[in-house]
Amino acid sequence: MVSMTDLDAWACAELSAIEECLNTWVPSDAPAGLGIAMRYGVLDGGKRLRPLLVLAAAHAVGGSRMASLRAACAVELVHAYSLVHDDMPCMDNDVLRRGKPTVHVQFGEAQAMLAGDAMQALAFEVLTPALRDATHDSMPPALQARLCGQLARAAGHDGMAGGQAIDLASVGRPLDQRSLRDMHHRKTGALLRASVMMGAACGEIDATAWSALEVYGDSIGLAFQVIDDVLDVTQESEVLGKTAGKDVDANKPTYVSLMGLDAARRHAFELRDQAQAALASSGLRETVWLGLLADKVVERDS
Repeated sequence: MVSMTDLDAWACAELSAIEECLNTWVPSDAPAGLGIAMRYGVLDGGKRLRPLLVLAAAHAVGGSRMASLRAACAVELVHAYSLVHDDMPCMDNDVLRRGKPTVHVQFGEAQAMLAGDAMQALAFEVLTPALRDATHDSMPPALQARLCGQLARAAGHDGMAGGQAIDLASVGRPLDQRSLRDMHHRKTGALLRASVMMGAACGEIDATAWSALEVYGDSIGLAFQVIDDVLDVTQESEVLGKTAGKDVDANKPTYVSLMGLDAARRHAFELRDQAQAALASSGLRETVWLGLLADKVVERDS
């Protein structure tokens, strides 16, 4: 029986590979200190859930190792850029991220804006190695295009950026559960779902498995946000690595404010169960890491 201990061992090895690639691909020599700000924003911090989902999905479908590593790092670069921008005074105005001062606090607002812009651009450069380098780790052009399209959709108006726009427009306004779900499906869920599907795109699977992984990705994407809302009111900043209670202070709609704490927790576990059921129906045999990551999403304390 595979356990969380086994997941931790697998994740530790994969995280080492992810960090090595990010350390290689995120420049230190970008002009005027830009590289230093970029590396500060993305290296040595965070749960790296999104890249782990990429690699777990690629494992499930027997996908290309190098393609999945590039996809994993590209997703993490987009996630990190979004955090840099979300933390700025014009957005969420936060001063703590991943247990250290936010990028704009450390380097100033202009440099933080540029660092986020550069990380987003770098993500797509990482996904298109053949444009610069025709070595053995280049990917087929069709796969490059597919991965770029998946990531762009998750990050853009129909995904993360659109969700953040709804979030900012919803401060102080009550949302019903359907509207809240739509907001978080875009803001948080879209990139988590894309992580799964980009990993799946690195291999060959049938339509049934593809659809099942889409359901899995949607379910854990929303479960992650529900637990985030729970932790925002139950944990201290020192544990979270970011400012606790900021959603309440900003009068933002959350699953806890809408459903109550206990009901929100139950909903997260229901979503986890949906994700597990989708894996069971996928016909894929190597889904153990995806299954344990779904458990990790709802059982985490930070």
